[in-house]
Amino acid sequence: MKTAFLAFLLAGQAAAQDVADMASREGWAVLPSEAAFDDLVEAVRSSAGGAGLNVVTQAGPTGAAARRGIEIPGNRVIGLFNNDFAVRLLRLSTPAMIEAPMRIYVTEDADGTATLAYKLPSRVLEPYAEDSADPDALRAIGVELDAAFSALGRAAVR
Repeated sequence: MKTAFLAFLLAGQAAAQDVADMASREGWAVLPSEAAFDDLVEAVRSSAGGAGLNVVTQAGPTGAAARRGIEIPGNRVIGLFNNDFAVRLLRLSTPAMIEAPMRIYVTEDADGTATLAYKLPSRVLEPYAEDSADPDALRAIGVELDAAFSALGRAAVR
């Protein structure tokens, strides 16, 4: 009986870990790091200001799952934006504001390191360009946000 229970526990841990490692995806930046999960989350938070962004939301299932007795790898979604981008974007496209805040996703990998990933802001905003007051200006905001997220990502995974 003990052997079966131990096998069940080990299988559950392996199954939970199978979904954690982040792979490259079209339209995303995926930045593996050598940092542990909690350290990378903190690095994202502390690097945001240097990239001209503010942390405005954070959410993840890991802690709530643990309180339910379920072990899953670290997962945290961190929402980032700033008021300048928000005001400029809102003037160009009210519907595009549904995408604010833009998000970074930090995942714990099977080897104990963590990966930072995000959808490229320019790709996220592109569907709103043609209906905006100024498509080129909206696209320019996307490019600015791409640069800000890239700077934040590079700083965080250092």
